Amino acid sequence: MLAGSAGAFFALTSKKGSAFATQTRRVTVNANSEIGTIKPELHGHFAEHLGSCTYGGLWVGKNSSTPNINGYRKDAVEWLKALGVPVLRWPGGCFADDYHWRDGIGPVEKRPKRVNMWWGRYVEDNSFGTHEFIGLCRLIGAEPYLAGNLGSGTPAELRDWTEYCNYPEGSTLADERIANGAREPFKVKYWGVGNENWGCGGNMSAAEYAAVYKRYATFLGGRGGWGSTDHYLIACGPNSNNVQWSREFLETIGQRLRMVHGFAMHYYSRGDALPTKFTVENVQKQLSTFDGMEKAVVQQNSILRSFEPEGRIGLLVDEWGVWDRMDPDEEKRLGRLWQQITIRSAVASAMGLNVFHRHANKLVMGNIAQIVNVLHSMLLTEGDRCIRTPAYYAFDLMKVHRGRTSLTVDTESKGPLEVSVSASRQGGSLAVSFVNPKHDEMARVECSLTGVRARGATGRILTHSDFNACNTFDKPDTVAPAGHKVEASGDKVSLDLPPMSIVTAVVDLA
Repeated sequence: MLAGSAGAFFALTSKKGSAFATQTRRVTVNANSEIGTIKPELHGHFAEHLGSCTYGGLWVGKNSSTPNINGYRKDAVEWLKALGVPVLRWPGGCFADDYHWRDGIGPVEKRPKRVNMWWGRYVEDNSFGTHEFIGLCRLIGAEPYLAGNLGSGTPAELRDWTEYCNYPEGSTLADERIANGAREPFKVKYWGVGNENWGCGGNMSAAEYAAVYKRYATFLGGRGGWGSTDHYLIACGPNSNNVQWSREFLETIGQRLRMVHGFAMHYYSRGDALPTKFTVENVQKQLSTFDGMEKAVVQQNSILRSFEPEGRIGLLVDEWGVWDRMDPDEEKRLGRLWQQITIRSAVASAMGLNVFHRHANKLVMGNIAQIVNVLHSMLLTEGDRCIRTPAYYAFDLMKVHRGRTSLTVDTESKGPLEVSVSASRQGGSLAVSFVNPKHDEMARVECSLTGVRARGATGRILTHSDFNACNTFDKPDTVAPAGHKVEASGDKVSLDLPPMSIVTAVVDLA
């Protein structure tokens, strides 16, 4: 059930008509206790050659009847630009460690066709390659993050890709890029040196990977890059909170730790049911995993700091999100790992972003998986149709925090399914995002402010009374944001938080 106009006040009822139980939840935002800057990159995204994410989702080709901008799906470009995607990781994922970048440059008709061994074994025609990816990033305003092939490639191959992308002119590789239509260097800063090397990236031990990483990183330029761009080299971190992997990698790399600039963990929140068939138990189990994600971020950062106390190496979560059971019929029709996105998925998005905000001093990037059609996506497409998912709107509600200073938040009630909160400040504006992950309880939030005083506030909400509610191609606006009443005066901010809801309040400070 959605509000129909800005400023509406929610009084949701259950399907049986009885009012939800209401519990008071007390929160304190301490403006005198700063955590760190919420880097825009914490709201990053990920695209892989998987299912219909890249082909059909982002790229339809210049000769397609689907409205496009030089081959890029027009509505996807417009909506992703409006969302403000800060950074986009590509081409994988598992696909990255079997991807050879030279296959995707030069005249499209001459590019080789390869079998995608990871996702369906379809024939990849390489019509979307490095230039097309950089073009997409420029259209939507995203910083490019390239995941390099360590698993089946060579150090020379990855080294040449960095030169091709970033050397200004005069070398054979730079001049080849120019001949292929790009006079200016691509200035790619972020380079992943392998992906999931504990699994699809080679099934290595951490010690084996550390040895291979050192060999690759030796030839990648590091800080200083190719003269136009510093290279930020990202090592493969653990699956979830695998402390053994992290310690073994860091111990083995030893004195060559300076070759590591970023350390990327993956953390998926699995679902036991089809996306629109979740039970209460399924919802509670999945949303409780964000408590585990928060503990993983804290512990992995602690391990990093024990080896490198200066904080030079940044921690990333460059794959995360909900991963529900797949519908075989939908996968057959719409592509591998195509997943419907519900209000429950949106709540998960906001809970994850709140974790990142609360630990802004420990993280440098997050990349939700994936941007279109696959897993925890922002957009869904079918033929000519494209819709925004509830997760898109969750990111939209939370984007006000980007670039602001994260503040300490204390909540009276603890536990993985209690109200989730993050807060940030910039000048005379305070932003606070609240998430209620409970399906059957209204929260009356009484928020106290320390160190600042309020003189008014505006609010936006995303919610629905059915946690399986989603946007479909026939009903694209079932779950959409609306205005929400927030009371703010002096040192108090108050609002109602319906079940399965996200509210961002922007408070005007006195």
